[in-house]
Amino acid sequence: MSEAQMGLVTATPIIILFAIALRKMGVLSTVATVSAVSLSVAIAAVLFTTQ
Repeated sequence: MSEAQMGLVTATPIIILFAIALRKMGVLSTVATVSAVSLSVAIAAVLFTTQ
């Protein structure tokens, strides 16, 4: 596993947890949270497979 892939594996869960925390604080709407989580997973998957 390359360094870029390790970074993706590390950063993606942090982004997801941050989005969920912002949702619980009332900063993000449910739609925005779902969008943030799904897009970060999709981007990480594409970048992980192309690295």
